[in-house]
Amino acid sequence: MSAKLLGWPGIIRLGLVQSAIGAMVMLVTSLLNRVMVVEYALPAALPAGLVAWHYAVQLSRPAWGHGSDQGRRRTPWILFGMALLALGALVAVDSLPAIAAGGVFGYVLAIIGFSMIGAGVGAAGTSLLALLASQVAPARRAAAASITWIMMVFGIVVTANVAGALIDPFSLPRLAMVASGVALAAFVLSWLALLGIEQPRAAMPAEESSDAPAISFGAALQEMLAETDARQFTIFVFLSMLAYSMQDMILEPFAGLLFNFTPGQSTQLSGTQHSGVLFGMILVGVLGSAFGGGTPASLRRWIIGGCLGSALALLGLAMAAQVGASWPLKANIMLLGFANGVFAVAAIGAMMGLAGARGPARAGIRMGVWGAAQAVAFGSGGLIGAVGVDLGRALTGDTPNAFLVVFASEAGLFVIAAWLALGVTRTRAPIDISMQQEAIA
Repeated sequence: MSAKLLGWPGIIRLGLVQSAIGAMVMLVTSLLNRVMVVEYALPAALPAGLVAWHYAVQLSRPAWGHGSDQGRRRTPWILFGMALLALGALVAVDSLPAIAAGGVFGYVLAIIGFSMIGAGVGAAGTSLLALLASQVAPARRAAAASITWIMMVFGIVVTANVAGALIDPFSLPRLAMVASGVALAAFVLSWLALLGIEQPRAAMPAEESSDAPAISFGAALQEMLAETDARQFTIFVFLSMLAYSMQDMILEPFAGLLFNFTPGQSTQLSGTQHSGVLFGMILVGVLGSAFGGGTPASLRRWIIGGCLGSALALLGLAMAAQVGASWPLKANIMLLGFANGVFAVAAIGAMMGLAGARGPARAGIRMGVWGAAQAVAFGSGGLIGAVGVDLGRALTGDTPNAFLVVFASEAGLFVIAAWLALGVTRTRAPIDISMQQEAIA
């Protein structure tokens, strides 16, 4: 019996799961953040610390990925992660009145909730990407990466608009109802999207289902990190995502301090950046699959081009810090977003290909390690960028030069990431068993 790879409808269904993950993460990292700071007048450091903690918990991703590798199916791991994520979001919401009442219990409850959120994202997200890597044809991986990430953004946007409309006038019971509705809808959507989509590995050809006997987590991790390509790609993911996230906390203050943008104008600037990201994702999704087959080697030019384009845009922002109001800031930000979108989707597509280098039964731990590297980068990138600007301003009293140094440092990280990508995608093409399978349904 031959296994069938996922067609476009199947890829879109898995994209719906990614949308559900994005929706629930938005609920706690954006909406709950605002409620804590504004409605409950809590220190901004509290939600920031909780979000950083949820990234730290995602260091468990390799363990979740290894667990899904050892089973016959990944769907239960995804659904378990979605359930944990939904419950964690509700626990985080329920911690608010306890925190407002004073005492330690509320803070403990919040930490438990965000721990569940981090673990849920790790379990569901890692197993979902491993499923995509195992059951999407190489020629469609770039498009699959583009579709799933665009759908994640779509899920965030829709949830933000719907939740924002339903939560006014604000009250804690209304917040609890909205959060419960989002959590329930996201879990049910994921469950329906996953129904019958995964083919158990026992039903696959013998060369696929038996390529990896049961192995301990430590041995599987050691085996992966012993491979030059996998180890180098881990470093690439960390450096590129660190550079990607360093500007998150400083871009809007940069526009306000040096270009006199109002809060509304700086928010629109953020929208401009995300529009560029979407354009870049769509371009790679269409052209990356249409030309070159979507293998890691064929995606090399997109990864390197996106990294170098991001470096160029960041050098432009460094120059803008010196030039001032006459610099075309909006066009610069659009270029940055576009280049970020190109490299991010191409890197995820290459990640799917490299994850299958030792067959489907090793895809989970590979995705887990790279996901953990990404989580650490995201969790520390924004903080490093903000602290870098603050230190520069405090030590020199020169705001433009402080931003210049941080943006130039980001550009340097992207150049190093491009060099690493050149090596890791050139050494060899991964062993892709899916090439031996039947035509896509």
